[in-house]
Amino acid sequence: MAFRYQEIGQRLKAYRMGSGLSADEIAKKIGISRTALYRFERGELAKIDTLERLAELLGVSIPTLLGVAIEYIPSAVAYFERVRQIEEIAEHIVMLSGPISFLLASDDFQAALEDVLTENITDAVADPARAMSDIPKILDILQARKELYRKRRPTIVNLMSAFEIERFLDHGFVGRKGLPEVVLMKRKALARAEINHFATLAEQQPIGVQIGIVPDTLPHSGFQLFRQSDRKTLVMSPFRLGGEPNVRVGVATITSAPDGVALHEEAINEMWNRSLKGQAAAECLRELLTSKGNLVGSEQLTAVKKIGAQRKR
Repeated sequence: MAFRYQEIGQRLKAYRMGSGLSADEIAKKIGISRTALYRFERGELAKIDTLERLAELLGVSIPTLLGVAIEYIPSAVAYFERVRQIEEIAEHIVMLSGPISFLLASDDFQAALEDVLTENITDAVADPARAMSDIPKILDILQARKELYRKRRPTIVNLMSAFEIERFLDHGFVGRKGLPEVVLMKRKALARAEINHFATLAEQQPIGVQIGIVPDTLPHSGFQLFRQSDRKTLVMSPFRLGGEPNVRVGVATITSAPDGVALHEEAINEMWNRSLKGQAAAECLRELLTSKGNLVGSEQLTAVKKIGAQRKR
């Protein structure tokens, strides 16, 4: 089997970022220089005993690091970095990832992410300091992903669940329960604006973007299928950004195993065939918006301002 040394380096970088350790700390613990570590991350060949020490320190197996087995990723930081790396070379992306797919989301959705992810960290979290320190890392990676997408414009097929969208509209774009009423109203307005954004995308059908709204059951676990000229890569993840986000707990997997890819392609075709597309998809989304209340856009934001003014009296 021919190893792709640059990709080994990319995995090493992602797992290092997700470990919570600095490059200096890792280099010191395994007895190499930071410069050498960065060279390995750029794809320079490392000795097998060095790779073994790195794998043990980072909590991954040698087959995972070499890319000869399924990658198991327990860190959202490492997961989003690996996705960014794969997106750098992907030509076509199929995604099923909760009510909102980040690459197609609006700028307002992205701007609200920091607050939503921060409020998701409660006193019940095992290591709040570590969780808080991960948020700026995740946001930086997400920004890099969005910039990369706008530059490269790979083809995207986005499958969305009407059931999940309905839940998103009911709950709003929130990181936890129990938010003050004025905040909750604003987050519900954001959720409505985001679904209206996707309705517009479905209606306009911009080049390279296809949106399918599945009106019945979809898998609860998200996945993405990346296609490039010489292979296909399947990514399955419990990490999610929209609708009660999770960037703290779970294990994502990445594989290019032909059977796993083929089975998911069959599932994609089945879901795509029964999904609503184009104008029908846009009408479905707008019907959901109508069924969840009569206040839309600026009207709901005005209501938020009124509640805030009443609280100040």
